[in-house]
Amino acid sequence: MSSTAASAKATATGKPSVPHQGGILDGISPVEFDPKNPIILFIVQASIIIIFCRLLHYPLSKIRQPRVIAEVIGGILLGPSVMGRIPGFKEAIFPNVAMPELNLVANLGLVLFLFIVGLEVDLRFLVSNWKVALSVGLAGMALPFGMGVAIAVGLYRQFKDEPGTVPIDFGVFALFIGVAMAITAFPVLCRILSELKLLSTPVGVIVLSAGVGNDVVGWVLLALCVALVNAGTGLTALWVLLTCVGFTLVLVFAVRPLFLYGLRRTRALQDGPSQGTIAITLLLCLASAFFTGIIGVHAIFGAFLAGLIIPHEGGFAIKVAEKIEDLIGALFLPLYFTLSGLNTDIGLLDSGITWAYVIGVIAVAFTAKFIGAAGAARLNGMLWRECFAIGSLMSCKGLVELIVLNIGLQAKILSTRTFTIFVVMALVTTFSTSPLTLWFYPEWYQKKVEAFKRGEIDWDGKPLTDSDSTTDGLHFDKLEAKRIRRLTVYLRLDSMPNLLAFSSLFGGQANKSAQKIHPSIQKRLGENQGEPSTEHNQQPIEAYGLRLLNLTDRASSVMQVSEMESYTAYDPVVNTFRTFGRLHNLAVSGEVMVVPESSFADTLGTRASGSDFLLLPWSETGGMSEQAIIEDKGTKNKLSASDYNAFIDAAFAHATCTTAVLINKNFGASKNKDRKEKRQRLARTYSSVSLTSENRVVTAPFADKSHHIFFPFFGGNDDRAALRLVLQLAENPEVTATLVHFDVPESFFEGSLALTEIISGPKGTDVTVTSSTPKEQDATFFASLRASLPAELSNRVVFESVSSTQPVRDVLARAGNEVGQSPRNAGDLIVLGRNMGMKGLENTDSKQEIQSSAGAAGTLGALAEVVWEKKLGASVLVVRGGVRDSKM
Repeated sequence: MSSTAASAKATATGKPSVPHQGGILDGISPVEFDPKNPIILFIVQASIIIIFCRLLHYPLSKIRQPRVIAEVIGGILLGPSVMGRIPGFKEAIFPNVAMPELNLVANLGLVLFLFIVGLEVDLRFLVSNWKVALSVGLAGMALPFGMGVAIAVGLYRQFKDEPGTVPIDFGVFALFIGVAMAITAFPVLCRILSELKLLSTPVGVIVLSAGVGNDVVGWVLLALCVALVNAGTGLTALWVLLTCVGFTLVLVFAVRPLFLYGLRRTRALQDGPSQGTIAITLLLCLASAFFTGIIGVHAIFGAFLAGLIIPHEGGFAIKVAEKIEDLIGALFLPLYFTLSGLNTDIGLLDSGITWAYVIGVIAVAFTAKFIGAAGAARLNGMLWRECFAIGSLMSCKGLVELIVLNIGLQAKILSTRTFTIFVVMALVTTFSTSPLTLWFYPEWYQKKVEAFKRGEIDWDGKPLTDSDSTTDGLHFDKLEAKRIRRLTVYLRLDSMPNLLAFSSLFGGQANKSAQKIHPSIQKRLGENQGEPSTEHNQQPIEAYGLRLLNLTDRASSVMQVSEMESYTAYDPVVNTFRTFGRLHNLAVSGEVMVVPESSFADTLGTRASGSDFLLLPWSETGGMSEQAIIEDKGTKNKLSASDYNAFIDAAFAHATCTTAVLINKNFGASKNKDRKEKRQRLARTYSSVSLTSENRVVTAPFADKSHHIFFPFFGGNDDRAALRLVLQLAENPEVTATLVHFDVPESFFEGSLALTEIISGPKGTDVTVTSSTPKEQDATFFASLRASLPAELSNRVVFESVSSTQPVRDVLARAGNEVGQSPRNAGDLIVLGRNMGMKGLENTDSKQEIQSSAGAAGTLGALAEVVWEKKLGASVLVVRGGVRDSKM
């Protein structure tokens, strides 16, 4: 009893036994490190690192530098080289007692990142290009490794006794330096190739193939090096290597089949990974890292092996990366690479001999890699500029080099001074990769090589085929030389219905199919009584569909880049376009490309360079996003999307062929016009118990599949291209067209020079006519096509000429009478030339009609905007004539 009372008294009078929480209300500094509660200081450290690195990355991204550059430079600035010199900064923010927690989180992120690196390596790509990969990859590693061993002699003698190192044999040190010189940053390489739009070029194919093999061999050599350092004797090192090889075989031949079996049973390959599948996958990664860590090889090697065995079928590896990459890339990796910078002290480069080794290491790392890779590429038959580009790309070190260096620092192979020398080398070689590649392999050279290989030009750039622009007359028959034979379509998910409907018009009238006979009946009838022959039309038009996916800084986006062939083969949008085109008498092809959104316009212009026509849909979502539209609220302000206006403007600037923008208004009847009138209602069934929802909207088949086109012709290159397009579309038996030449005053046109044209004269003779004004040139063009209209089009195409002093108002009035007269047809179309240079569309009466001339009017032309704003019940097609067509 007395002891109990004494205890109660002590409790009542003594200090509280609850641990002190250290809040700021008690006057405790939030950056004071508390071993029992380290999370507060960690949040401060992580926040400073992430914000600092993001701010540095913004200006560096403008010159196409990878994010790892900003993270390492940020660490150098936060470390002893710069901010560490501020009194009290390091002790307050990065005290030595707090570094183990920061290192733990950073290394966990490193393990997961190496797992994603393993996911990125698709060995199928290596197998399909093994000859090139073997030659370029082997030469690109052997020469740098050998020269690295050579310079390791001087580094070993100069820096082997510095603080922070352990006594090691020269062989181990030379092996490590050789690996550091020979390795290539495969993840960074994929992103650089994508940003420079080189993936589909011979340079990109060779670099990716060699990079995959280089990456795998580099990590294996690094594992060997770490095993030799950690082993006490040579016999121990041998056991470590044999154990590692055995573990790799177990993963490949035992664990991977079981893992695949489980994925197929749970349908994870088809439906994507569930949360349970992700948990099992991460456990596999951590278990593999644990095993390689305890046998004396670094844990990251096990994570890399686990990533290698994850299947790529059905895009499973990409889907796994999408689940975990954001946390790794946004938090863990900046911490790790900033720690690399914190361990870098530029102040240690304080002597002439040290700077001599800095220059020597940079020279050896770049020169050896450049010469080895470029020489091997030359032996594979590449052009010199292509070889130099391959050499520049293979010299990229990036984040993989920094991981190697950090392992060397932790294993005490490298001193802080030697570590700093190699960090500077990694920064310089990575920073120089993109500029050197662009210098050696510019876009104009790529286009020249492509044209040379197609046989269009000789090596000096002179065309091998005569141009037909000076000999073609304006007779309708002569337009055959200018008709669209190849078209490129920008495939957007939100615009597929109207894109398919418009593209089908180029197919013309389908071949008449013969009546089919059952195969068994066919055999009984005999070969002589087979199916009757079908009529064959002229050669079908080639339609190329291009779908663009945005390349982000995520690892899964980079993986999409390396697996574009699979994406192209299985992408539902591209396959829909292929099937629909073949059903409508088109010769179709399709492709998926992963490029930065800022390069969409440039990519479209480049891919359409061999086409006669580029079709761009206007966004249905109000921006660049293709996400599904739930409600049609953005139709009224569809043209006000500033980012899409900028994209279309850039596409016009980059494209050399005739380019058209389709602004959809129920073309192909892609929208249900009565949807708003039918609201969801609940009604009882005959059982009087259950409730059903009458929300199904049934659309009947087309009773009228026709389209009517109205085209106001003013003149100029854009209107001429539009007129040729309308006449080609009118060859489809379901299309009718009204072509009206508005005879406007001479002041309507921007000043231009007279052109000499050749028109058809009697009995097939050609008559050369020189028009003195643009107005006369356009009148001659329109009249000659009108006079030579084929008989089969005369019932569907009407030419008219009217005088007008207020063209915009007259066009609106005539368009209102032409379109929307058959509300049950497949949609009408108003075709307009862009005509950006015509003064007549900028006069007073036009400005009163136009609401926002700085928006769509500056991109599509003033007339296009006012026609759309009038809601005439028809889609609008804005045509800009191609550079190649400007002479006709």
